[in-house]
Amino acid sequence: MPVKADLLQQALNQSVNQFPFFNVKLRKGVFWYYFEKTTEPPRVHRERYYPCTSTDLRHSQPSPYKILYFKNRVHLEISHAIADGAGGLIFLKDIIKNYNRLLGEQPNQVLDAPFSKETLACFEEDAFKKNYEKKIPSPQKVEKAYHFPFKLIEKGEYRVTNGTYSASEFKALAKAYKTSPTKMLLCLYFETIQDFINENETIKIKDLKPLIINMPVNLRSIFPSETMRNFFISITPSIDLRLGEYSREEILTYLDHYFSLCLTKKFLKRYISRNFKNELFWHVRLIPLFIKDLAMPFIYNYYGESSYTSSLSNLGVIKIDEPYGEIIEKLEVLPPPSEGNIVKATVITYNDITTISFGSLTDDRVIERLFFRKLRNEGIVIKIETNY
Repeated sequence: MPVKADLLQQALNQSVNQFPFFNVKLRKGVFWYYFEKTTEPPRVHRERYYPCTSTDLRHSQPSPYKILYFKNRVHLEISHAIADGAGGLIFLKDIIKNYNRLLGEQPNQVLDAPFSKETLACFEEDAFKKNYEKKIPSPQKVEKAYHFPFKLIEKGEYRVTNGTYSASEFKALAKAYKTSPTKMLLCLYFETIQDFINENETIKIKDLKPLIINMPVNLRSIFPSETMRNFFISITPSIDLRLGEYSREEILTYLDHYFSLCLTKKFLKRYISRNFKNELFWHVRLIPLFIKDLAMPFIYNYYGESSYTSSLSNLGVIKIDEPYGEIIEKLEVLPPPSEGNIVKATVITYNDITTISFGSLTDDRVIERLFFRKLRNEGIVIKIETNY
């Protein structure tokens, strides 16, 4: 059934009333951007362009998110300035719940009671500040990584390739290798990049930088918090092909040990320390905003994307309370486009359907092709959809 724009707008309005910290606009200050409360939620719009290509808040709409629709699809584009993927999903699920009620599918369902001030405070808390310890040192900078040698497409374009498959089938594959679905996916992605390099005669192994995957970690299960704000860090598993070719068993053994080391409070506290400590530097706070705008892309590239070959983000298994889940066929999550990491992947599972989405700023499809071929070779049936 095609989405009804008027009902979707009403649903958004109701969700904004339930989560008032989403009813804000971004404003420019002398030293920082800041959020200003507004009385008008953003308008929903029909999706007409490439996804995720107009979320630069400095130069586009002042709202930190957009609600788009196309045919039977509802699409939330959200900036990390206001929430991470986990927080955005809570907001989107509330919108869908309200939309379902407005459709008349659940005529006896009434609006949820407003959250208490205490609950809203929990949703808005700065979990990095809450868990920051001054004595904890920051982690060392990750070394520079190998980057794909692909030509960029025109600005404003974005290629998306979605592959959907049975979550239970893939879980059985991971179990056969005595590992988790997340580590199995990561292993297959490392294998994919390794195969691409081995098949590319122009790449000299002796000059190769390490293959490093940026993998976000939701911190809420390790440092309990109900915040909808950003509360994640990224771990960076890597393999170095200068040491030789890696077998699947070698990669999985490495990932078992790496995850055991990294997903601990002691290890993660260093990243919490770094993230919050950056806000405390008085000399950074006093730099005028226009200088920050000029410098931040270079700083982000040096400390961020130069250290990653690609990224793989898994939002895990998403549950939606009945009866609202009945109107949802599947969920997708798209990675934000990035010239520094021109091919990225995100994964989400709902109702035993896993969708892996590759977002790309190149017309070269070799990485996606090699990855999906690996899945098919393992007997996983895949349905592939693209926007090109």
